[in-house]
Amino acid sequence: MSNYLDFEKPIEELEKELQKLKDIAAKSKVDVSPSIKQMEDKITETKKELYTHLSPWQRVQLSRHPNRPYALDYINALTNGNFIELHGDRTVKDDKAMIGGFGDIDGTTYMLIGQQKGRNTKERQYRNFGMPNPEGYRKALRLMKLAEKFNKPIITFIDTPGAYPGLEAEERGQGEAIARNLLEMMQLNVPVLCIIIGEGASGGALGIGIGDKVLMLENAWYSVISPENCSTILWRTWNFKEKAAEALKLTATDMMGNHLIDGIIAEPLGGAHNNPAEVYKNVKEAIAAGMKQLSKQTAEKRIADRIEKFSSMGVTVEPTAAN
Repeated sequence: MSNYLDFEKPIEELEKELQKLKDIAAKSKVDVSPSIKQMEDKITETKKELYTHLSPWQRVQLSRHPNRPYALDYINALTNGNFIELHGDRTVKDDKAMIGGFGDIDGTTYMLIGQQKGRNTKERQYRNFGMPNPEGYRKALRLMKLAEKFNKPIITFIDTPGAYPGLEAEERGQGEAIARNLLEMMQLNVPVLCIIIGEGASGGALGIGIGDKVLMLENAWYSVISPENCSTILWRTWNFKEKAAEALKLTATDMMGNHLIDGIIAEPLGGAHNNPAEVYKNVKEAIAAGMKQLSKQTAEKRIADRIEKFSSMGVTVEPTAAN
């Protein structure tokens, strides 16, 4: 394992010691296998203790881990590479922060849409750091309408720090594009399953997040604002981001408890990047289970339930007439 996060330092030190023991075993005839076994057991116990008591901020850090699988990783793994990417919004350009196309999962064709980040500086610039412009949301909607035309279910993979906040994005109608997606996704007559695989920030995430079922990976987060920006607004500094993360109730457990999502997908110990094959398997099983249930419903029933689900979120209070 590499790229240790701050709170993973105890594991880093233990794994360094383990590597030293393995080097000794490789370079000499000294039998250190009991020590290696003891160290491996200690690492396992430390991981269990650490990762079962994560704070909200630590989960935010895991959701941003540089080795964490991104949307294209999930799509390629789930389809075994049988994915045809489609491009462009037919108005402005092809937004590289939003990807989508038809893919085959176990013999069923889906429209797969997601926000894509980059691994290095060049890729991050190419993908605009996973922050879509209005044309990205318009491309996503075009593809959803295409899926509806051919009666193909839709899966979205949400992972964005937010919609791009630049002046040019606002000039081209960022708010309108996201609002249009909310309206149109609510009325799609094909099954829609949304999965938050990393960061789910603000309207940037919600723009492809209206589904019959909304699932979250165990170490993903979903909120109207990031902890850093929340801290900046309330305390004029990023120094209270941990406190903000706690107050925002942005973890999968919090979201499930508030009935804002429909399920949590388990991650391997230490996060999705520690064992991508396992998390791909868990996501695939969740998709199969969700789509099996949704396929039994009529389009009218799904739409009615979808509207009811999102309309019932939150609390509203109507003022009483003055006497």
